[in-house]
Amino acid sequence: MTSRPKQELHPRDRLLATASELFYAHGLHTVGVDRLVSEAKVTRATFYRHFPAKEDLIVAYLRSRSAEIRGAVARTLTEIRGREALLRIMNFIGEDVSRADFRGCAFLNAAAEYPDPAHPVRRAVEEHHAWFLQTLREQAAEAGHPDPDHTARALALLRDGALAGGALGNPAEVRETLTKAVDDLLTRPPATPDAA
Repeated sequence: MTSRPKQELHPRDRLLATASELFYAHGLHTVGVDRLVSEAKVTRATFYRHFPAKEDLIVAYLRSRSAEIRGAVARTLTEIRGREALLRIMNFIGEDVSRADFRGCAFLNAAAEYPDPAHPVRRAVEEHHAWFLQTLREQAAEAGHPDPDHTARALALLRDGALAGGALGNPAEVRETLTKAVDDLLTRPPATPDAA
């Protein structure tokens, strides 16, 4: 979000930076407002002036995470497109899984804690997922894949599986498996229907 020390940030940004750390490390429901205001060094009145409810801060946190990811993908797409872009985007997932502080996917974690599809938190998760799927679909089409919609859905499933697996298993093996599976998917010749 920013490289400035947290104490120098505007109170809203300080709350968001604090929430980003705490929510990712400990979960959305387990981190209360008291802890957020204490660690952000703001008052409860300041908290509620910027975020009328804790869920508003959670939505802001998810949208901030989404903006970071979208920015990284946009930078990639200015350099490369199509198959190579898909490989790099999926490689980001492998790198993420290998981080020492990796605790799963912020969006999958949020979806698990907020299962109601009508809830604003869940809608923020769905917005990010829809953007990611559309990005994959566009790049698969640019790569000339015969079924970009299927390819995008398969890549999204590989991403979700790697992020879940990375939190449970050996991150190096998950990364290696993801890389091979993505390469296989993108280089496999298209299936042809059986002759009648």
